[in-house]
Amino acid sequence: MEKIIYALWKDPAEAREVFNARLLEEIAPKLSDAAHALRINLQDDAVASGNSPRLASIRPQMEAVIQLWVDSASDASRAGIDAIVADAAPRYAAWLVSESTALPNRLHPPVPGTRTEGFSQIVFLGLPPRLSWPAWRDIWERQHTEVAVDTQANFEYVQNLVVRPLTYGAPAFAAMVEECFPAAALHDEAVYFDAVGDAARLAENQRLMMESCARFIDFDRIDCIPTSQYDFARFGG
Repeated sequence: MEKIIYALWKDPAEAREVFNARLLEEIAPKLSDAAHALRINLQDDAVASGNSPRLASIRPQMEAVIQLWVDSASDASRAGIDAIVADAAPRYAAWLVSESTALPNRLHPPVPGTRTEGFSQIVFLGLPPRLSWPAWRDIWERQHTEVAVDTQANFEYVQNLVVRPLTYGAPAFAAMVEECFPAAALHDEAVYFDAVGDAARLAENQRLMMESCARFIDFDRIDCIPTSQYDFARFGG
């Protein structure tokens, strides 16, 4: 089984709510029939405001993310899925990824077809020129993961290592991360950094997280987008 991540860019002339409705009501049922599991992450009114990180290196920035688990991501096997995604957005990019779930969502398990509790932070990571691929991966997977879980209030943490791009011209990202946080973390850094009522813990968690990120992230090579998470088709369902 293989996992594909698609990034979608909507037509600038199309209202975001219209784009989102089409994804959830028209595109999701079609993709569900073609995949073992499906997740759609989109930007909507629930995540439009707040002071959680929002960083952009790709301009215009992607509007939504589709995650699919399929038998094969080969060009021939993927052709029908690509056609469905092309109906959803005039521009898209796709990558084959290897998924590792460092922190499963057991606090607010997704309900198919329903918005997951809180919000989902999607992060696209580029490879800094100052690091070799093995060194970057070692810092990210073996050293940073524990820091990300220990210093934040995330209740899901999924790392997707890019195996290869699947579409021509796909941005050269090295990985994608998905983290789920409580809704209040959109507006309150103390909630985000798991330090409500403790200013010293807040400062220390911020320091530890920023120092760890600086070791493997160039902040002009990162896209960080708060989204609403929707699961549809699920394994065995």
